[in-house]
Amino acid sequence: MGRYIAVLVTGFIVLLVSGGSRFAIGLTLKPMAAEFDWSRSTLSLAVLVFLVVSSMCMYLSGRLADKFGLTYILASGLFISALGIGLISAVVAPWQAFVLYGFVFAFGNGLTSITPVGVLISRWFSGRMGTANATAISGMGFGQLIMIALLAVVMVQSGWRPVYFWLGMANLALVPFVLVALRNRISDDDNGSGKPAPLTGMDFAQARKTAYFRRLTIVYIICGFQDFFIATHMVAFAQDNGVGDLFAGNILAFMGLAGLIGVLIAGIWSDKANPLQPTLACFILRVAVFGLILIDQSTIAIVVFAMAYGITFWATAPLTVIFARDAFGLKHVGAVTGFVTMAHHMAGGLGAYAGGLLFDRSGDYMSAFILMLVLSVAGVVYSIRLSQPKPATL
Repeated sequence: MGRYIAVLVTGFIVLLVSGGSRFAIGLTLKPMAAEFDWSRSTLSLAVLVFLVVSSMCMYLSGRLADKFGLTYILASGLFISALGIGLISAVVAPWQAFVLYGFVFAFGNGLTSITPVGVLISRWFSGRMGTANATAISGMGFGQLIMIALLAVVMVQSGWRPVYFWLGMANLALVPFVLVALRNRISDDDNGSGKPAPLTGMDFAQARKTAYFRRLTIVYIICGFQDFFIATHMVAFAQDNGVGDLFAGNILAFMGLAGLIGVLIAGIWSDKANPLQPTLACFILRVAVFGLILIDQSTIAIVVFAMAYGITFWATAPLTVIFARDAFGLKHVGAVTGFVTMAHHMAGGLGAYAGGLLFDRSGDYMSAFILMLVLSVAGVVYSIRLSQPKPATL
């Protein structure tokens, strides 16, 4: 039992720090833009670059996880993340933010993402994978709740630069923890029962040729486009509508709490039924909340929107590996989930950039919210299409 707990705790803490670090840009977007007289689309472009690079590294980490152990993948990612995000505290020009956040931190964050953690969980928890994966991924919700709430206080008292310094320290502190926890207490190719986890199913090349793979990828593209638009622009949108800086930062933080609830519900639900049902419910709720914010931008409506959307925020994350396992088997589950997650995050970069671009052109986020509503409807349609027959694994 202790070895199972070690796996869950390690995955949870890694995702807590990496998730909290990733969302700091949404907290600091407005003050950074104001200090350097940057447009929001300039900083949003940095988020786009980050998501493209980190998503490619997620795919890379998935391929590496199919062939090698996870200990040094996670430890290396944390060290690189610490270097990239910590040095953001010293940037004085846009290109520096692009390099440090968009490339260095992005590379490290991709190696400490839900892809390698999901592969780790899939090897150890053949039963109740949804619940186990949701438990580990809930670390991202805790990271958004705890770290963003604390960093919002730091930003209000000391400015945005110390936010990135302390994030660098948090990532660096986890390196020895991961090396000890994973190297001394678990074996990467042991499923906890003393026997190797069965790695049967399709090759990645076979899986990606199926219609089911394409439908699954489209669902996660839509989800990612919306998620990172919200993560990047939620605080600025709230501030634009009269919400105070600290309160706006706490809205983003408490979205993490709502996300924690949502991811646990989705994981447990998928174990009792299937991953399709929580995915469909996620997009139906998004249709409702984007409709709400288009007709009401009061503080109460913003809070309701943020909390309701937050429930959906991480809901599909623990389901990726279950969709992949059920449709294609475990043989190349890292490559399949890595590709789908890569598509999710690349689309997220476009969503973050599109939000900044639409704001700069119109002066508000209404056109962006209309786009998100349309995409939510498309998400419902494509989620239903995932109920169509899956390919038979080999």
